[in-house]
Amino acid sequence: MAAQPSIFARIAAGEIPCQKVFENDLLLAFLDVNPLAEGHTLVIPKRAVERLGDLTAQEAAEFGRQIPLLARRIMTATGAPACNILQNDGRAAGQEVPHVHFHIIPRREGDGLGFRWKPQARSREELEALAARIQSLP
Repeated sequence: MAAQPSIFARIAAGEIPCQKVFENDLLLAFLDVNPLAEGHTLVIPKRAVERLGDLTAQEAAEFGRQIPLLARRIMTATGAPACNILQNDGRAAGQEVPHVHFHIIPRREGDGLGFRWKPQARSREELEALAARIQSLP
């Protein structure tokens, strides 16, 4: 039995309406229906792909071209002085919809949004070993 298309695949296919803020042959950007802040926008590839590493080079480059432009427009339209650009890659990272998506979230001082990161100290030797392992992979 084939998996059902994700909600984002259905939005990209035009089956579910959205408030588009940008669209081209590769990407679609639309307002989040449950925003964390005014202007919270989702940017997705039109092709159904679950993980960032599965994007084509062309799709990845298009995200790189369009996200800064969209962030600037969204901040201007909302008057926000800053934004977060987030991408959760995989369920363990908080990805709830199995379709690559970037969040552009306008931010203001004191908006109540925050991070729950817990930095972990690492020795120079541990970091050197990990960097070497990463560099050795194709």
